[in-house]
Amino acid sequence: MTIIEDISSAVMRGKKKEVKPLVQQALDEGIAAEVILNEGLVPPMGIIGDKFSAGEAFVPEMLVAARAMAAGTEVLKPHLAEEGAEPVGKAVIGTVKGDMHDIGKNLVRMMIESKGFEVADLGVDVAPEQFVTFLQEHEDTDIVCCSALLTTTMPAIKATIDAIEAAGLRDQVKVMVGGAPVTQAFADEVGADAYTADAGAAAVRAVELVRG
Repeated sequence: MTIIEDISSAVMRGKKKEVKPLVQQALDEGIAAEVILNEGLVPPMGIIGDKFSAGEAFVPEMLVAARAMAAGTEVLKPHLAEEGAEPVGKAVIGTVKGDMHDIGKNLVRMMIESKGFEVADLGVDVAPEQFVTFLQEHEDTDIVCCSALLTTTMPAIKATIDAIEAAGLRDQVKVMVGGAPVTQAFADEVGADAYTADAGAAAVRAVELVRG
């Protein structure tokens, strides 16, 4: 197996402690950071995402793979900056006001990052005004991702979209929504640009939204 294949295998198996030294070894061997990212770290996350969507992999497997990938990306970050690698796009993510759940949000963040996005994570219980303030301070943001895990906090998604619109920022960004109780019908009703049922699909859709 090549070093790139070793990296991919370690990510697939969620072996965070193996990924870091393997990525460093690949760098030491003169392999470009962008090649390590795009051929070693990103493909296994796509496979795991597809398996998750098909019901062949589950949240724990997704989480450990995503953490392993994140460990490798951490090693690459300074080298990617040196190579001038541009992110695919920029996104901001948060669980909406009143909702303290973060596993789904974290999965989506890691999957979107695996596609080459730069993602700002506002955390949980994020008020509409916090999203608006972030967008005002970061005008190059492409996508806003709102997560709700409770039926009772779904209205906060609409409040967030309304606040972005009221601030005159709606035309600048695409809004993605998701979470256990969220549906396509709800996304259409509140004027979101996209809804996906799981993290793997969210990452694919984010790329489509940015590339038009």
